[in-house]
Amino acid sequence: MDMTENLRPSGAHSTDQDPTSYPYASPSYPYDGTAYDSATGGYPPPPAYAPTTGRRKAKRPVALLAAVAIAAAVIGGGTATLVGQLNGQDSAATGSGGAVNGTTVSQSSKGTVAGVAEAVSPAIVEIGAASSAGKSTGSGVVITEDGEIVTNNHVISGAQQIQVTLSTGKTYTADVVGTDPDKDLALIKLQGASGLKTATLGDSSKVKVGEQVVAIGSPEGLTGTVTSGIVSALDRDVTVAKDDSGSSGQGQGQGRQGGGQEWPFEFGGQQFNGDTGEETTTYKALQTDASLNPGNSGGALINMDGEIIGINSAMYAPSSSAAGSGSSAGSVGLGFAIPVNTLKADLDTLRAGNGS
Repeated sequence: MDMTENLRPSGAHSTDQDPTSYPYASPSYPYDGTAYDSATGGYPPPPAYAPTTGRRKAKRPVALLAAVAIAAAVIGGGTATLVGQLNGQDSAATGSGGAVNGTTVSQSSKGTVAGVAEAVSPAIVEIGAASSAGKSTGSGVVITEDGEIVTNNHVISGAQQIQVTLSTGKTYTADVVGTDPDKDLALIKLQGASGLKTATLGDSSKVKVGEQVVAIGSPEGLTGTVTSGIVSALDRDVTVAKDDSGSSGQGQGQGRQGGGQEWPFEFGGQQFNGDTGEETTTYKALQTDASLNPGNSGGALINMDGEIIGINSAMYAPSSSAAGSGSSAGSVGLGFAIPVNTLKADLDTLRAGNGS
């Protein structure tokens, strides 16, 4: 009898050795219909795994890992550089010609007085003005790397010689570029300066009452003095004395602060710190309770992002007689600053050597 015919399943001869009952016939391992020669009843053996297929599956993840390792080695240096830049550690990221050089507040110190002071102090200078009437002290703000400095007109008005001291202690001689007595602003330029730290000019139209501010200047010759407070009010009409530029130092010295002499100003119909005289000018000012003293004039009023929002210009101090002392009294928290937007609108005029 033909053994092949006896093993073929049929409806008349049911058997528990039907190959369809074994998992080898599952869809995962398709049976191609080939007869199997087996002495034990014709059980189909498990399908053989193709050797080539097994080697491909084993090598694929290894090859993928190798590719990732090579890619990491190639771009590793670039990734490290990118991380360094994001963390502010790349020295090449510092700009060489922008107004932000040296005044960016670090993320860890952002919003703190210490952070603002550290960032902006290098851009604030002390100004010593000498004339036939004597010597006086004021402050200024560096706005270009080659030594353009903004200050108050009354700080340098009538000066025959101007000497500027940086936060590092280095000194320069300065020349007057332009003045605007009507806005109490002046622009001077250092001789032979380069690579200076500069200030960032902000936007005074965005300033709100109650915002925290920092003032930096040289009151009474104390270079780099830092005080803090808030913006107390906006758009205060402040009237200050306007020196005639033709006085050539022959005036009464009222155009400058220092040596115990406060800058006279008028507010609300009253005069403070002395007689403002006949020649006056009025401007809209930011009011602050940050402590200002003689010598702060021309210095910076700064927001907590390290941006200049005003140029300090006037302060109220009780008179010496009222204080019962021969020396001038200190700040009582009434200070005024020229909004920085007024300065920005006037810069081209000052650089051209003209005034309004």
